[in-house]
Amino acid sequence: MKTLIKIAALAALSSLGLGQVQAQETTTIIEAGHLLAVPGDGYLKNRSITIENGRIVRVERGFKDHPEGVDVVNLRDAYVLPGLIDSHVHLSNEYSPTSRMKMLSDSEVDAALDGASHARKTLLAGFTTVQDVGGPNEAIFSLRDAIRAGKVPGPRIRASGRAITPSGGHGDANGFSPALTKIFTGPNACNGADDCRRAVRETIRSGADVIKITATGGVLSNTKAGLEQQFFDDEIAAIVETAAMMGRKVTAHAHGKGGIEAALRNGVQSIEHGTYLDEETIAIFRETGGTLVPTVLAGVTVTGWADQPWLPAPSREKAAIVGPQMLDMLRRAREGGVNVAFGTDTGVSKHGENAEEFLLMVQAGYSPEEAIRTATVVASEHIEMADVIGTVEAGKHADLVVLSEDPLENIDALKSILLVVKGGEQYQP
Repeated sequence: MKTLIKIAALAALSSLGLGQVQAQETTTIIEAGHLLAVPGDGYLKNRSITIENGRIVRVERGFKDHPEGVDVVNLRDAYVLPGLIDSHVHLSNEYSPTSRMKMLSDSEVDAALDGASHARKTLLAGFTTVQDVGGPNEAIFSLRDAIRAGKVPGPRIRASGRAITPSGGHGDANGFSPALTKIFTGPNACNGADDCRRAVRETIRSGADVIKITATGGVLSNTKAGLEQQFFDDEIAAIVETAAMMGRKVTAHAHGKGGIEAALRNGVQSIEHGTYLDEETIAIFRETGGTLVPTVLAGVTVTGWADQPWLPAPSREKAAIVGPQMLDMLRRAREGGVNVAFGTDTGVSKHGENAEEFLLMVQAGYSPEEAIRTATVVASEHIEMADVIGTVEAGKHADLVVLSEDPLENIDALKSILLVVKGGEQYQP
């Protein structure tokens, strides 16, 4: 199937090397043969999407002649979806055998520049919005603001900055000499309820849009501290209360059952990973209305590292235990009716390969449309942006993904993007 894309500025802008196809300066009408305007509701056939100043102003039935000065993008043979949302990424890093050395050699400027490269790959993979949950504060907040200002191409970013962690916890500096540990330990490490209130306030002052905590141990921290609860209940409650006072929600990295449940019961709104959830945990998710961000792709990735000598021994041991369990975890969560928002933990896996998570979701029992809904409708609600993204409707940002093949018939189609539209600007992978 051949899709005709009428874009006058393609040749002029492709020389910039950004993948950008057309800047939104005039009215643009996208003629969509198959429009998944609200994933979960099925396709609308033959719709014209009018875009002005980066926003969708109307979605109309059929195609018609248009006056001079209107740019028309002919996608009558294509499949058009809302821009995709990844609720868990780490743009400033991509884990590799040299990651620990980069901590010693790189500055936050280096991290920001790496982040700009990763952001471009993410955008061209169809992800027009991401939530970055854990990265150097200056690097990720500066990248977020630069993308917002149009200085560099990338997805819209909602960022937490460094995760708040107990001293010695998953988000702290681990496995270094005492001198280096002292250097790498930042104000995000806290002990006791009062100190954790301080950490929340300082993180928000630095620019955080959302608060992330490490409620349990984790795989890639170089420490034998287990995978269970690491914050005391009163510390979690203090973090949630302080964040709420300053208009922020809290999400928790959590693998162990006890840590997941403690986070949810103390007001944390969402759980990243959720490896050891069981029927009791699922009931608490339903009772509290909590959201799970499953990151199965990260589990698959670290499983492949479990025998790699460059990974520290404590991490190899945890990778071998945690990774193989995550697909079944998602299957149980789906069957139990847990609210799931799409998230990959990309930065563990390679940037630009985020769509691999969709294939894993289908393996876990999701239909392709259900999986896409988690990365659009549900994710937009999860990151508190449902009023402006997540569906193709009047008033929302003009964020679109264009495919030549029907992803509801073949979920692999999401790995082959024809065109990405973010805020009315068009990018060709």
